[in-house]
Amino acid sequence: MKKPVIGFAMCGSFCTFSKAFEALEELLREGYDVLPIMSQTAYETDTRFGKAEDHVRRLTELCGRPVIHTIADAEPIGPKKLVDLMAVVPCTGNTLAKIGCAITDTPVTMAVKSSLRVGTPVVLCLATNDALAGSAQNIGRLLNTKHMYMVPVAQDDPVEKPTSLVSDFKLLTPAIRAALNGVQLQPLLR
Repeated sequence: MKKPVIGFAMCGSFCTFSKAFEALEELLREGYDVLPIMSQTAYETDTRFGKAEDHVRRLTELCGRPVIHTIADAEPIGPKKLVDLMAVVPCTGNTLAKIGCAITDTPVTMAVKSSLRVGTPVVLCLATNDALAGSAQNIGRLLNTKHMYMVPVAQDDPVEKPTSLVSDFKLLTPAIRAALNGVQLQPLLR
């Protein structure tokens, strides 16, 4: 039986890219077909965690197709039913807020909007330093949004970063399996 097609949308939490790529490799090992998407920031920005062109090349090679990196190219994902599930890995606080407020100004937010408008499940793999502060209201809003799911989260450094939450990237594949069945993987807080 053919595995579902997963949209894999990357945002600019560059310090988690190595975990995101490991999670992607697990999806591919499980036999999922993956449609790669990147925000403009992720697609163009060099950081101490790597060069943009290297990330783009790796994503392209792993998925075997070009990375969607424009709003116009992301828009048809929902109407053409190009994916069975959209995953945002990593999902920054900025992108989380935009999704929560229905702001569509990046390829990733367009991919999410396009998916949700046809009832495609969306899984968010959070990585944000203000999850228990400014982003908390957006997390709450999205947990109450139909077809929206989250990879379980934990505080990554409660002493030095007391408001930060990061999803357990190793739980992306189980979270996707659960979301495809209309269920939030539990426990959400680890």
